[in-house]
Amino acid sequence: MLVLGIESSAHTLGVGIVKDGRILANERSMYPIKTQGILPSSVAEFHAKMVNKVIKSALAKAGVSIKEIEGIGYTKGPGIGTCLQIGMLAAKTIVPVNHAVAHIEIAKYFGKLKDPIALYVSGGNSQILKLDKSSMHYHVLGETLDVGVGNMLDSFARSAKLNPAWGSTVEKVAQGGRYIPLPYTVKGMDFTFTGLLTYAKKQIGKASLQDLCFSLQETAYAMLCEAAERALLLTNSKELCVCGGVAQSTRLKEMLEKMARLHKAKFGYAPNEFNADNGAMIAYVAEKALKNGYVESLQSCSINKIDRIETAEVFL
Repeated sequence: MLVLGIESSAHTLGVGIVKDGRILANERSMYPIKTQGILPSSVAEFHAKMVNKVIKSALAKAGVSIKEIEGIGYTKGPGIGTCLQIGMLAAKTIVPVNHAVAHIEIAKYFGKLKDPIALYVSGGNSQILKLDKSSMHYHVLGETLDVGVGNMLDSFARSAKLNPAWGSTVEKVAQGGRYIPLPYTVKGMDFTFTGLLTYAKKQIGKASLQDLCFSLQETAYAMLCEAAERALLLTNSKELCVCGGVAQSTRLKEMLEKMARLHKAKFGYAPNEFNADNGAMIAYVAEKALKNGYVESLQSCSINKIDRIETAEVFL
């Protein structure tokens, strides 16, 4: 089955094409963040301008025509409402896909994992998840009680006037830094980042920016590792994956891999191209849904910017 997927939940417009579980194309266009962050109306305008171009690019990369496409998936949510609408309106034969499910499933595919604990970390989301095979829904074991870790890192980057104001820039500046004690908050398998962020922002200009970036990153990632380790042990799981935009961090993957190895658990993740928001992960999940006989009528298609992962059915 030949399926096209459209991802438009935030600043990345991605179009992927999958055939029988094999990724043929994964094209994207990214709204330039610079130092100002995401402006929803501007990002939506950017996506509307670029969507036809990116679809054509994906078709050319895959070597297929639009007439050969048998199904189209789009990101229903979660995400920015105005951006989600562009992806939905660009689709025709539609399978609504939960953004978080897509991140996890593509990580399982590349990591050759069957039933992992999933640490899903992005700008707007930070969750620890496990598939309940009896209901075919992901169960939330733990999550952020305030903001996503990516949002927290981006917010600090803007306050520190880093360019581009992303967590990846924080990681670059952190190289060679020394640790400064910062607030650390884990509650069981839940965690919070606003206290850490507020304190770190107040230290800008008082401490070395290199040391601040290093300490902020190490503290936040240690919190995620502690909560993920607790989930791994409590569920007696032998597999762990990390996915989402923040999973592009080399340091986070290093820390998680060491923790997993300690407990003799297999650790996996997707290449960075597929950890960033992308259309291939939407196409991959949409194809599974279509093969299981699921399709949505055009009249009932919608978006949901707060589409919780536990409400989304999973198809194997």
